[in-house]
Amino acid sequence: MPVLVGIVEDHPAMLFGIVTILNRSGGIRVAASGATANEVARRARRLDVVLLDLALSDGSTPAENIRTLQCLAASILAYTSGDESQRLREAVRAGASGMIAKSDSLEVITASVRRAAQGQVVATTEWAAALDADRRFVAAHLSPRESEVLSLYASGETAEQVAQALFLSRETVLDHIRRIRAKYAAVDRAAPTKVDLFRRAVEDGLVLQPS
Repeated sequence: MPVLVGIVEDHPAMLFGIVTILNRSGGIRVAASGATANEVARRARRLDVVLLDLALSDGSTPAENIRTLQCLAASILAYTSGDESQRLREAVRAGASGMIAKSDSLEVITASVRRAAQGQVVATTEWAAALDADRRFVAAHLSPRESEVLSLYASGETAEQVAQALFLSRETVLDHIRRIRAKYAAVDRAAPTKVDLFRRAVEDGLVLQPS
């Protein structure tokens, strides 16, 4: 099955270019596109990945558009052409999985789409730089023990394995995880699943993104 992609882009020439690039790549198909998130959400029942332009002319914000696209159960990639650090931070807090620069090569764009379709965080140098402010979340909100629990649990360990590694009970580990989730939710970076916790741990420098 091909990777099904949606594109939210309101510049016709840019939209034509990225659609052409992706449709010519084996195993990737653009299934929906539009100038707004609402248009793409209406035109597709399910997508694997959505490329979201962060600066649309309709005045919508990245967070608003990501909420609109959540019905598609797709990984959202910020699709950006310049210095948009504030919008990038807003996008990741709302659940984006990484970014693609509009100037990236064909190889980088297609590889990033495939990684996002597999549920991976697509971290770039620009993405990491934009998230520097968010990395302060760990020092400001998570205790040292919570940071330890998150780094192990998000890396793939079970609650039982984390408990053994840190000489805690399983119930204590689960309490820590509940508090961690509550703290992320309180700053609009909700992490209801283990995959979400992995993304937050990558973003905050607690877990390295697999190469």
